Amino acid sequence: MDCQETNIADVLLFKPRVFGDERGFFLETFRESWFSERDLDYNFVQDNHSSSSKGVLRGLHYQMEHTQGKLVRVVRGDVYDVAVDMRRDSPSFGQYAAARLSEDNKHLFWVPPGFAHGFLVLSDMAEFVYKCTDYYHPESEVSLRWDDPSVGIDWPLAEAGLDVPSLSAKDKEGFPLDQAPSFLSRELTTASKG
Repeated sequence: MDCQETNIADVLLFKPRVFGDERGFFLETFRESWFSERDLDYNFVQDNHSSSSKGVLRGLHYQMEHTQGKLVRVVRGDVYDVAVDMRRDSPSFGQYAAARLSEDNKHLFWVPPGFAHGFLVLSDMAEFVYKCTDYYHPESEVSLRWDDPSVGIDWPLAEAGLDVPSLSAKDKEGFPLDQAPSFLSRELTTASKG
């Protein structure tokens, strides 16, 4: 397994070893030592699976309470996945890291607590699975505006044949960064670690 830092040091891209032949393939999608070797002390408590059609943009979501870290991957299709730093005392506050996740590359993206997360579906459909460090808590969920120019995410809309993605009503009403609730790093160490 290869682990790469992104442009934001806390956001990681895992590239697991894939063993395959004409019969199929095998890979590990999680191993506790991947985290413990990097002093990432998190317990995963919930697994989720979503399906979305081409052009759907889900996000950018985060929870102010029950703050979640997410280890995300795609088991079918192709997505552009994004994490935005919402820790106001971080040198990378308001910046984003992105990765292409697909059934072909089998990469995993670690989105730490304190980050907004979202993805754009580039294939005809995508199935997205992820492990979470805390339970879904809809009462404290926040949406960051997907197209906020101060964040400046370079969504590959043209590749998906879009001018505007397909959004939920909630995501259409997302906060711009300068109005969005944010975190202090010390609030996250006690709230999210196992």
